[in-house]
Parts: sequence; C-alpha cells; structure tokens
Amino acid sequence: MSQGSKAVSAVKEKNLDIYGDKPIPWSRALEQLDAGASGTYWLATTRPDGRPHVAAVGALWIEGRIYFVTGARTRKGRNLAQNASCVISIALKGLDLVIEGSAVKVTDEPTLRRLAKRYADQGWPARVSDGAFTAEYSAPSAGPPPWDLYVFTPTTAFGVATAEPNGATRWRLR
Repeated sequence: MSQGSKAVSAVKEKNLDIYGDKPIPWSRALEQLDAGASGTYWLATTRPDGRPHVAAVGALWIEGRIYFVTGARTRKGRNLAQNASCVISIALKGLDLVIEGSAVKVTDEPTLRRLAKRYADQGWPARVSDGAFTAEYSAPSAGPPPWDLYVFTPTTAFGVATAEPNGATRWRLR
C-alpha cells in the first residue's frame, strides 16, 4: 500500500451511476494520484460575496494531501484567507475527479523545505525564504513572490469515468 493509500482511504462509497454500472473503486483514482498523475489541478474558492472563483494551480499529491502555492494578494489567496473550504478538480486518465476539502497555509519550516525540494525536482526552482516560497519565476496566476504553500485536506471526492469501466461514484474520505 502506498503512502497516499494510507493517508486517505475511502470510508463510504455511494454509486451515483444511473446506467447500472458498478461503483468506481477509490483505488482507481488513488493509483494515478500516488503515481504523480500529470494534469492541470483546478482550485475553486469562494469570494467574500459568495461568488465562485476558479484558477489553475501547480499542485502535488503527497501522502493523501494536495499541496499548491499562490500569492497572498491573488484572488484565490485572499479567498482562502477568509474561507478555507475549497474544491480541487483534475482530469485523470479515464476519470474526472472533483475533491472537496479545505486548504490551510503551511508555515512549518521542515514541510516548506520538503515541498520546495519536490517542486524543484519537478523543474520549478522553488526555495524557502521567510516562511514562503520564492523563485526566479512562477505561473503568472500565482502573483508576485513570495508564494504561500497550502495543504489541501480532502473530505469528499466525486469521480466520473471517461473511459471503461464506466460509472460515477462519491467517496467520503478520511
């Protein structure tokens, strides 16, 4: 069993399929996430007036959690400062995944250093400075440096198969 499998396991599964397909096992998503599935992670937050905001984020799935960065002055950064509840979506191979949960800013130095190394290993030369990340560049949507690291803890996920075996399932996670 992988680290991610240990950290996040489905505790309750509900079949949402209306065509008679079996529930999708959580392992179908988890295998791809644990393997570092490539794809764009989309973060949905809520503005103070209740309107939604969605933006792509550079994210990493590590041990059952999703880590991402953004500047404190970006819309998503300001939204998360007011309301930690958010949603992350990713299109995996054969499975669209929507994950509900909450994101909090990471401030402990060991985690910041560990994640900066993980990002650097993937090609973004992040380094830790004064409790945040800095680098020569980042995605324009991240805003100017410094960039805060967030950890997203999933609570509920929805999967809709885009390839056989088909199906749609909700998982309550822990």
